[in-house]
Amino acid sequence: MITKEQVLKALSYVEDPDFKKDLVTLNMIKDIEITPDTLSFSVELTTPACPMKEHLENACRNAITHFVSKDIEVKINMTSRVVSPQNNQLPNIKHIILVSSGKGGVGKSTVACNLALALSIQGAKTGLIDADIYGPSLPIMFGLEGVKPGTMLGADGKQKIVPVEKWGLKLLSIGFFTDPNQPVPWRGPMASSAVKQLFNDAEWGELDYLIVDLPPGTGDIHITIAQGYPITGSVVVTTPQNVAVADATKGIGMFLMDSINIPLLGIIENMAYFTPAELPDNKYYIFGKGGGKYLSERFEVPLLGEIPLVKSISNSGDIGVPAVMDDDSIVGKVFMEIAGKVAQQLSILNEASFLKV
Repeated sequence: MITKEQVLKALSYVEDPDFKKDLVTLNMIKDIEITPDTLSFSVELTTPACPMKEHLENACRNAITHFVSKDIEVKINMTSRVVSPQNNQLPNIKHIILVSSGKGGVGKSTVACNLALALSIQGAKTGLIDADIYGPSLPIMFGLEGVKPGTMLGADGKQKIVPVEKWGLKLLSIGFFTDPNQPVPWRGPMASSAVKQLFNDAEWGELDYLIVDLPPGTGDIHITIAQGYPITGSVVVTTPQNVAVADATKGIGMFLMDSINIPLLGIIENMAYFTPAELPDNKYYIFGKGGGKYLSERFEVPLLGEIPLVKSISNSGDIGVPAVMDDDSIVGKVFMEIAGKVAQQLSILNEASFLKV
């Protein structure tokens, strides 16, 4: 009869490539059950969007076959539990991720919407705040124009905003509360106060990830959010052109200031190349090449993904169905990969913070 000790010994040879430790040491092996014919156990990952999920499952099977038995049936349940450093301000939200760009027009909101939805599709409890007060686009991109959030009585006895839910994703935008046909001339303090309400006065419930779509630039709203909430990390969106890279550099510089000090998780290059629908293997670098790679190398962070310029992205935003919903498309696959890499970087960052304690 196979023993639990034999199983753990075998799985101690399986190393998590991100943490550089074996799964047993990381306490990722759970619920081992052994019968004469079958062996079952769970591998508890640090995120449901883990890009190494399939690799780790195969490695576990190989370890059991090589070190325990070739004949026993192996059943592996790949589970996840997102962990984070404790915060008292928003204790039900494990990670807050800022999506930023130095300038407008680089597709930051498109990236934020698809990133949040990709995390949700992969099983993470996810929310999205459209903090772009001056140009909220979330209602259009999710087909929610005219929708108004409800309210409920919170545990503190105060009225709370109930985020709108679509495709399992919780959503809030200032666009839900304003007339889309009327300009709202926000002054700095008014804008900052409105954004705080999206955080403080909403009943978000339990979230693994809260994605925040910031306005372009480095203004009052950025400082309010960066200094006022326990931000886990930031993602910066650029396009290949030098002018976009220059502005993205300034945005990164803001996050790295001593008074803000938010970790940079990586760079996403949007409109990296043009791919015609009839020639999906062809790439035309019409806006230049290498801007995202330059930033990733300069700041020593990963290039999380290069998103092609294809008409389906703008079409999907216009009809209220984000591109990641088409998981067979080139763009859908790219966004799912980006979500996995963002979650991966958060797990690595979180593990490093625990080791410092």
